[in-house]
Amino acid sequence: MSIFSRTRDIIAANVTDLLDRAEDPAKMIRMIIIEMEETLVDVRASAARTIADQKEMRRHIARLEQLQASWTEKAQLALSKDREDLAKAALVEKQKAAGMAAELSAEIVVLEDALSASEEDIAKLQAKLREARARQSSVMARMESARNRLRMREVYAGERLQDAFARFDLLERRVDLTEGRADALALGAPPRTLEEEIAELRSTDEVEAELAAMKAARGQEG
Repeated sequence: MSIFSRTRDIIAANVTDLLDRAEDPAKMIRMIIIEMEETLVDVRASAARTIADQKEMRRHIARLEQLQASWTEKAQLALSKDREDLAKAALVEKQKAAGMAAELSAEIVVLEDALSASEEDIAKLQAKLREARARQSSVMARMESARNRLRMREVYAGERLQDAFARFDLLERRVDLTEGRADALALGAPPRTLEEEIAELRSTDEVEAELAAMKAARGQEG
């Protein structure tokens, strides 16, 4: 593919459509940017060669103009010496030089048109490249967000989480069994009598009284 057809294809391409059709948008946009950068380098190199060709042609035209002036001078000298044949020959050479200069001038015009087209292509390529780079940032941000969401969903729905909750269930079952055994030990035990309950209250009062006496004694010592 020539540089010109490749440039036209890139300029005409819709970056958004390319990304929508891509299986891996991040990879696709990297490829697009690389292709644009390489094409931009090629277009600029082609423009540089065109400018160099124009300069060389202008130098050649300048030499041809000097040659025309020289042949004119020679024709005038020959005519002054009554050598019309030499004067005609000199004028023929002058016309040849003039014809070559005209051809070169026409080629310069063609190159000017090509250079103008290259300048337009460069401007369009740069705009496309800016668009692609802007889309790259957006695509990479979206891709990172999507990967994070995927990791979270894998955690929520993954086997590791299910195993962890299964272990929790097992631990809860063990606690239930332990509590059940403790409750089972109390089954069938005779209820306390009224006297036992009152005795427990008296014991509690005695402990509280003894504790209060100890606190009072420590206060007097202080």
